[in-house]
Amino acid sequence: MVYEARQGHPGGDFSAADILATLYFGVLRHDPETPDDPGRDRFVMSKGHCTGAFYAVLAAAGYFPEADLKTYMEPLSMLNGHPNRNYLPGVETNTGPLGHGLPVAVGIAIAGQMDKADYRTFVLTGDGELQEGSNWEAALTAGHRGLENLTLIVDRNRLQQGARTEDTASLDPLDDKWRAFGWHVEMVDGHDPAQLLAVLSAPARGRGKPLCVIANTYKGKGVSFMHDNVVWHHGVPNKEQYEQAMAELVR
Repeated sequence: MVYEARQGHPGGDFSAADILATLYFGVLRHDPETPDDPGRDRFVMSKGHCTGAFYAVLAAAGYFPEADLKTYMEPLSMLNGHPNRNYLPGVETNTGPLGHGLPVAVGIAIAGQMDKADYRTFVLTGDGELQEGSNWEAALTAGHRGLENLTLIVDRNRLQQGARTEDTASLDPLDDKWRAFGWHVEMVDGHDPAQLLAVLSAPARGRGKPLCVIANTYKGKGVSFMHDNVVWHHGVPNKEQYEQAMAELVR
């Protein structure tokens, strides 16, 4: 998709791919036939620039034909550079400006709490995105309200646009920060579906706190020249790189 479109964010797509696949095929209560079912679990893709992985998972889950992936970022395509619920079924809310997804997810979770609904709300953020102050206002609110129906997954690949997160604005100790805001915290290997499935599918009722899952990942996972390489936060492989990447991914 990125190669054909000549634009995209493949590094973050690969760091998030295992998380998204585990959510949609092992955790979320959802049905592509009724994408607006009031009883569905809600998922907010806060790191909205990583639509390559997100759209691929939505297509595999049946929300639209996989053939439509060929239109990625074309003019008037429903597969915009950032997800837009006005164009695409299965998108809970429009995202793209970083720091917006968690506040929206907190609002959705508050609504569920007030309605005594049994749906859960999940949100995936990047780690560099956590430098946005709006996230910490939302975190404070979620902890205060004891939103046990809310799960945040942090794609902790330790790279953001242009640099490492710890060289830009240090996040560590990230787990202690979330605990201080009243969250239950779990740390997992974000490329191990069994670990992800165990923590994300665990019962939420009775926990009394929102859940933060810090998923340790690698930007560009699965492609040797992209692996843990900040250059591939965004970028387009040339023909030789594309063929090498495809060979490595399918073996």
